[in-house]
Amino acid sequence: MTFSIPAATLIVYRRRAALSEILFVERAGTMAFAAGAIVFPGGRVDPGDRMLAERFPEFDPDDAAARIAAIRETIEEAGTAVGLAGATDAATVGKLRAHLHDGMVFADALAALRIELRPELLVPFSRWCPHAPERRSFDTRFYLAEALDDALRATVDETENVRLFWATAQQVLDDADAGRVKVIFPTRRNLERLAQFADFAEAQAHATKFAPEKIVPWVEDRDGVPTLCIPEDRGYPIWAEPLAEVRRG
Repeated sequence: MTFSIPAATLIVYRRRAALSEILFVERAGTMAFAAGAIVFPGGRVDPGDRMLAERFPEFDPDDAAARIAAIRETIEEAGTAVGLAGATDAATVGKLRAHLHDGMVFADALAALRIELRPELLVPFSRWCPHAPERRSFDTRFYLAEALDDALRATVDETENVRLFWATAQQVLDDADAGRVKVIFPTRRNLERLAQFADFAEAQAHATKFAPEKIVPWVEDRDGVPTLCIPEDRGYPIWAEPLAEVRRG
């Protein structure tokens, strides 16, 4: 039996004038997974996330832990705080991030700064679990969130990631098509879905129409071409891509 590592990622929106943008990071070229790729902030669920999840019995335990992991990883990787209540000004978020980088348990870091979690502010968007026998497999839950103005001073962590930027989903797709950036299969499918929406409110409304059931891509022959496919009823405008053109990790 193949074991998939539980993980979470956060699609963070911000509004600038009439334009809504999403937070992206570029993975370091030395990383074992998705090296050099453009991704949303995120990472694996750790035991501390599961312990914190016990404080939120209104959620499924795995969902709660993933929400908390998405919040924590976004703070660690980008210095951007969403899903929190209390003082979330740039200075306080900087201290919270420093505590996490120093190895402090998330619960203790939050308590030290009198910050509370608000996991209900995250909107379930999708869940992907690509099977990859040649490498580690991740069962990743994607969430949407909208950043407050005082949480927008994002900076890259310069460890797992080497660049951070805000852009629309369509801008990143255009850059990928032009060969300026790299995106892996799940990211591309999610960018295509996100590109349908003008802002967070539209994306949120769309997300509520689809249960975030696990997506496990599969390969099938289409007119003699091996093709990587996903279900057609999950809100995605494109469901398949020739396997030879796919970047998977």
